[in-house]
Order: sequence, then structure tokens, then C-alpha cells
Amino acid sequence: MKNIIALTLLAAGLIAGPTLLSAEDQKAAAKPYPLDTCLVSDEKLGADPDMKPYVFTHGGQEIKLCCKSCLKSFKKDPAKYLKKLESAGQAGKK
Repeated sequence: MKNIIALTLLAAGLIAGPTLLSAEDQKAAAKPYPLDTCLVSDEKLGADPDMKPYVFTHGGQEIKLCCKSCLKSFKKDPAKYLKKLESAGQAGKK
């Protein structure tokens, strides 16, 4: 019985381990954002000095949006925007 409990705790630790990283650790491990524009609106990041870009990590990729209000659009269809990011990365490699 003790072995089963120990194995269960070990498995839980292995599963939860990656999610226990701090926000700084996740950001440091994320792939850098390659664009100078908002992933949702295509507006140049930092063009408006009164609007600070919203930066977060999604699936190991750093994402930058022109503002936090673009997050709602991103969350509706993240695959669409990640595909756009992937396409931009492919174009940069050519």
C-alpha cells in the first residue's frame, strides 16, 4: 500500500512539475516573439507611447499584443494567431 501511495505522489509530481515554474521561469524558457507588430491587430508595438504592449506566454511561446484588449480575440482562436506567428517565422528563415 505504501508503494502505491509513493508511486501516486511521484506521478503527481512529474505531471505537476512543469506547471510549478514561476512566471519568470516560464518567460525565460519561452521562445522569443519575432515580430514588431501585435499578433492580433498588426499594429506596430510601441507606436502609441500611452499604450504599453501586453506580453504573456502561451504554450512556450512569448506573445506580444498592442494592448490587453486584444487578448480576448487571441483567446477566441489562439490556433489562428499561432499559425500566423508560425508563418511569420517561416518567412524570416528564407
